[in-house]
Amino acid sequence: MTGYLYQCELALLELARRSWQDPTAEVRMELLDDIEFLDADRTPRELLQAKHREAAGSLSETGKDFWRSVASWIDALKQLSDPSGTAMPLLRLVSTQTAPQGTFFRYLSAGPDRDEAKALERMEQVADDKNGPGTTADDRVLFMKLSPARRQQFVRAITVDDSAPVMSDLDPSLAKELGITPSEHAQAALEEIKGWWYGMAVKLLERKNPQRMRASVSAQELMCRRDEVTGRYVGKSLPITETLRHLTQAEVASYSNRLVVTQMRWIGLPDDEVAMHLRDYHYARAQRSEWLRSFKITPERLEEYEGELHYEWETAFRRRTRRVRDGMSEEDRQNIGQEILDDTMDRVADTPPRPGSVTAPWIGKGSVHGLSDQADTAGPDRQLGWHPDYSSRCKSPDETQEQ
Repeated sequence: MTGYLYQCELALLELARRSWQDPTAEVRMELLDDIEFLDADRTPRELLQAKHREAAGSLSETGKDFWRSVASWIDALKQLSDPSGTAMPLLRLVSTQTAPQGTFFRYLSAGPDRDEAKALERMEQVADDKNGPGTTADDRVLFMKLSPARRQQFVRAITVDDSAPVMSDLDPSLAKELGITPSEHAQAALEEIKGWWYGMAVKLLERKNPQRMRASVSAQELMCRRDEVTGRYVGKSLPITETLRHLTQAEVASYSNRLVVTQMRWIGLPDDEVAMHLRDYHYARAQRSEWLRSFKITPERLEEYEGELHYEWETAFRRRTRRVRDGMSEEDRQNIGQEILDDTMDRVADTPPRPGSVTAPWIGKGSVHGLSDQADTAGPDRQLGWHPDYSSRCKSPDETQEQ
């Protein structure tokens, strides 16, 4: 069990390490190998085998950890149409055990002892030994079935990283690679990022439900989540890049058939107020899109934010609709709807997308209008409107607007 958890956290550590040089790096798990890193064209650039052993010890030249990794790599390369030369991905073994001097493990390290010719010679001796253990016999035969030229290419691609930190010692390395500086909140921030990452890992490992699976996670997404978490403790605000201005008549008209406008018509708002609210909606939508494109915020955090906005609307809606009675005139219902709208705008104006920070008031206001625009399709935890009867009206908004 620790080995599986180690694989997940090692993927996080490796992705964080790459993020400083290549924010476009992407990781996936359990497809071709334990962990894979992809090129910009989504071609695997590295296949990584993670081997966790709690007890201190040395890597064995005839052991399962290495030779089963070899068999796994051979199979994976076949699925990649047997790449050769520069197209060959890095084949990397990360082990918590140590590589003894004089073994092919030492010759395959990334350090000064690396010697690919000696490593190949020694690997062939071990693989061809008829007295070797039966537990790895098939894997060693598989290696020897490769052509001499292919074995040479294969060995050149292997790197062994020994003496990796064990599971219980990973946190300091994770904090360093994530750029979490020591503070009273450092451990809380790290645990929150790890919690998010385990959720991502579940999606990476999902194989049956398309709605729950993810093909990969990028370093940009990880750094965005890190900034969200650490920014919460230091009150770091999201950048505002949109310049607020009045919409043109053509821009206002482009929204005329949208539910966001229909909802405002249901409570009898005049054209100038509709245009004012549409301005908030228009620029909030643009700003949120820019944050997503530039990896300033994650979709998951935006969903959380919408939940917070929905809560503020629900509070205003329930307070104002307590006095709605059967037989109440439409004019009175519209007045209540306007009060709900005004109360909601006041409540969400200071609700920031990133907790602990500040933001422009139109971000929250416009985001609530974005939810009102989806009231006919959203789930109950995102559905909102202004008219006391908005829910039933949303079932047939065109017909209600016509009436």
